[in-house]
Amino acid sequence: MSNELNSTSLDTLAGALAYAMGIEPPAHAAAPNEALCAFVDEKLGGKKADRIFMYNPDAVAEWIFRKYPQLMKEAVAATELELPMQTVMPSVTPVCFGTMYTGAQPAVHGIRKYEKPIITIDTLFDALIRAGKKPCILSHSAKSSMSNIFNGREMMYFVGNTIEDANAKAAEVIIRDEYDFVVLYNGNYDSLMHKFGPESLEALTELRCNVRTFGSIVSLIKEHWQQHNVLYGFAMDHGCHLIDGDCGSHGLDMPEDLNICHLYGVLPAKK
Repeated sequence: MSNELNSTSLDTLAGALAYAMGIEPPAHAAAPNEALCAFVDEKLGGKKADRIFMYNPDAVAEWIFRKYPQLMKEAVAATELELPMQTVMPSVTPVCFGTMYTGAQPAVHGIRKYEKPIITIDTLFDALIRAGKKPCILSHSAKSSMSNIFNGREMMYFVGNTIEDANAKAAEVIIRDEYDFVVLYNGNYDSLMHKFGPESLEALTELRCNVRTFGSIVSLIKEHWQQHNVLYGFAMDHGCHLIDGDCGSHGLDMPEDLNICHLYGVLPAKK
């Protein structure tokens, strides 16, 4: 396990996603991630994506990704770009997703600890709506950060009672092809990691479920979004580490919690 921190900040992502769709970035977004922008340009021949799907599993650390490649192989096989990044401090879910979808550091977007207020600064969702795009967020718990911190926008929100509810709704959304920017949040690995530890059978089983869910959604995208230029990502918020009692945690200024590795793929529209 490396003791070095990834050099690229998570705050570069929102600007790159805006660039991929050809829209203005959120007002406080950092400069867009150069590697992701170049990847989109290369794969789409300079054209823009008109659909983006973001799968947001919670707490999948880069060290877990590197240590258990057999569990990640379906997600790796479905994508072409590995994007190592350093998430923000404190490395807890609302803080990190706040940065992911505003492009701003926590001091700017306003969430600086584990709390879930509605973010009031400009977000990627606001930028999408201004550009005439239709975003949606799907999650499985009314208590989750993604079910709360971006509320109040003129967009679609779905909160299921279970992971299965959210994933089934995501499949429906892909098949109906009514939204331009689709976010699906799954917190099952995080939940079991906290209880049993990052490398427990229970937690790694949920990671396998995350990877299979992502693979299934990508298969649906290939079938039902063929007429679109599509960017899709396996994009976690932060990492995790083992603590006393064989439990898991995150939130510290350490590589285990801060280093993450997103995976991205592009599907050009079929002619």
